[in-house]
Amino acid sequence: MFQSDLLAGKRILVTGGGTGLGRAIAEKYLALGAEIHICGRRETVLRDTAAELMAARAGGVVHAHAVDIRDADAVDGMVEGIFADHGPLTGLVNNAAGNFVSRTEDLSPRGFNAISDIVMRGTFYVTHAVGRRWIAAGLPGSVVSIVVTWVFNAGPYVVPSAMSKSAVQALTRSLAVEWGGYGIRLNAIAPGVFPTEGASARLAPGEGMAWRADDNPMRRVGEIHELQNLATFLMADGVDWLTGQVIAIDGGNWLANGGNFFAYRSRTGDDWQRMREDIKARNEKDKASRSASA
Repeated sequence: MFQSDLLAGKRILVTGGGTGLGRAIAEKYLALGAEIHICGRRETVLRDTAAELMAARAGGVVHAHAVDIRDADAVDGMVEGIFADHGPLTGLVNNAAGNFVSRTEDLSPRGFNAISDIVMRGTFYVTHAVGRRWIAAGLPGSVVSIVVTWVFNAGPYVVPSAMSKSAVQALTRSLAVEWGGYGIRLNAIAPGVFPTEGASARLAPGEGMAWRADDNPMRRVGEIHELQNLATFLMADGVDWLTGQVIAIDGGNWLANGGNFFAYRSRTGDDWQRMREDIKARNEKDKASRSASA
């Protein structure tokens, strides 16, 4: 679909690039010639991903940066290091996120902050750290943020994510206007269901996401290459007048159905307890993985 050297000369940071959708986007950009930087909290996962991607792409360059994007100073230090040691970034993908399903009345402030601190604050910290360096150096740049289709309708049972992703949509549109004169573009992708291990574990614990195909107008879930292609289109040269847009790729689902998890309204208290236990177990597993790589 794209020329093999489409992104040659690009230097792109992908947050949350060690796993899931972030890894898939990084893999596609690398295959098209970009130098890739991935960041996340689990250093071992990042290094393994970097090694695997470079093994699959002869001559490809992937740098791994262990950082918690909830820490503004740590983010600024990472970005400063990239610019100083490797050269200015040309692009940024805001992919790092967190989410889990819960009845809102069961949420704690800590649970709310666990999502909003990563999605809303973390996305701002990284965008700000990269963007102000572009502005200071007189450089153009492109930012692609991953949001959700809930920014268009509603996010029942995922309220912290719905609120935080709506903030990222507002950031995208606001800075598209404010930074447009600097040659900096900001766009966003709102994916539908693209099954990944992490999403399935926290959004459909114990069940998986395949059942979502039944309600989709195209009667299927997304395929990773479709998301990769859209992310490439938005990052590549040639559409430099495209900015401030949020593009859904979900088979028309948000147009046909309500908030993505409205079907959970029929879950019983026992169902919610089981899902909470499954999500807690997955969180503990991830926490142990982060501790092991520290």
